[in-house]
Amino acid sequence: MGKSLKLNYKIIFHFFGLLFLFNGGFMLLSTLVSLIYKDGVTIELLISGVVTMLIGVVSMVYTRNHKKEMNKREGYIVVAFGWIVMTLSGSIPYVLTESIPSFTDAFFETMSGFTTTGASILDDIEAVPEGVLFWRSLTHWIGGMGIIVLAVAILPLLGIGGMQLFAAEAPGPSADKLHPRITDTAKRLWLIYFGYTAAETILLKAAGMSFFDAINHSLSTLSTGGFSTKNASVAYWNDKPLIQYIIILFMFLAGTNFVLSYFAFKGRVQKVFKDEEFKLYFRFIVIFTAIAAILIYCNADVSKSSINHPMVYGEGESAIRHSLFQVLAIVTTTGFVSADYTLWTPFLTVFFFGLMFLGGSAGSTSGGIKVVRHLITIKNGFLEFKRALHPNAILPVRYNKRSVSGDIVFNILGFFILYLLAFIVGALGFSMMQIDFTSAIGLAASSLGNVGPALGDFGPVDNYNALPAIGKWWSSFLMLIGRLELFTVLILLTPFFWRNR
Repeated sequence: MGKSLKLNYKIIFHFFGLLFLFNGGFMLLSTLVSLIYKDGVTIELLISGVVTMLIGVVSMVYTRNHKKEMNKREGYIVVAFGWIVMTLSGSIPYVLTESIPSFTDAFFETMSGFTTTGASILDDIEAVPEGVLFWRSLTHWIGGMGIIVLAVAILPLLGIGGMQLFAAEAPGPSADKLHPRITDTAKRLWLIYFGYTAAETILLKAAGMSFFDAINHSLSTLSTGGFSTKNASVAYWNDKPLIQYIIILFMFLAGTNFVLSYFAFKGRVQKVFKDEEFKLYFRFIVIFTAIAAILIYCNADVSKSSINHPMVYGEGESAIRHSLFQVLAIVTTTGFVSADYTLWTPFLTVFFFGLMFLGGSAGSTSGGIKVVRHLITIKNGFLEFKRALHPNAILPVRYNKRSVSGDIVFNILGFFILYLLAFIVGALGFSMMQIDFTSAIGLAASSLGNVGPALGDFGPVDNYNALPAIGKWWSSFLMLIGRLELFTVLILLTPFFWRNR
């Protein structure tokens, strides 16, 4: 047995205090929305914000004399438990306003928000007060940007899951630096994120959405979350194609590495089109959309899959639009719904289930495995054939014309194995709750990939309210480990993490 590890608890709780302050500030913003719309829960939201900020102030004042240095172990704890701290405090508005009186349900909805999963337990979303709906969408937006900052600035420093590949601050095959300091990197990414959100809000308002619906859907789109203000999700606007095309555009941007957006705005567009991950991501979207569009166009009887408004399959535009929308919604793990894809023939049901394992680009707000990992794994697989024929040859994996170190390749392969095991264990966990096979594997894939819609009883037109309480906690755990790249959370469960070597 090793010696007990001396952690710098003060710096850990100092960061937690900062998160409480951050969360409380956004709750006060929701209070302002509640006041404007006179939805009857302004006092409750005000109390939620003030209490949360007070906890943050106390925590920061008590730990103000902390040591400035943070080692890797403390970094893991801050990242993993930070999400839990945000979720616990973020549940307060739901409970105090009695929009979701059950703590289990409130925790699930909040975890789904911050992890940008978009799975909901609400049966009647449109009956929820505007201030609470705005807070619900804000949890997406906060979580989405948090992931961007983690992905490009923090996780690579911890050596998580091969994320060095695209990091702005870590050495690696694509170590393009936005700025030499992490804080400045984060500021630039926040600016792009905020700019995209504002642009989508303006465009959706101009296309026919109310301002409230427009800003909520923009918050959900850029975070690839999927919470909507309507029970029918984006299918509510099936008679307004322009709205859906706008959301399609911003889902695509949200699923793209935000570092590439920065380079595009700086006029270095060639870096975007030369990026191997972006090219594969774009090709995936085009190919998968074509497959789905052809199948639903040729099967007129699947028109029953529409929600709220009829889908005219006699028109190629409708088939292409709904195929593109749902492919992007699943690949980018946004989870918005324009139609029930589980009724688009059995092949397409399995097809969309497979897309849950793809994920968007690394450095985006998407969940899932990420395209870059698939790309490196495929390249390494082909090289194994060559190595079998030429055992003495040195054949490195190349990404963006640079050699990828063996450590990163092994890290990515390890991630794949761990992700598959997590999926299997997740599905087994749900099956132990007497949930049928289709629903269990759908829940596991959707929760772990932060997708939102699943299969079976928890498909695109259903919600997670029927899930037993223990199932909601299990799903929340899967959302968390999926969102934080598995290693970040699971390493905390190992005995050696808490010991000196």
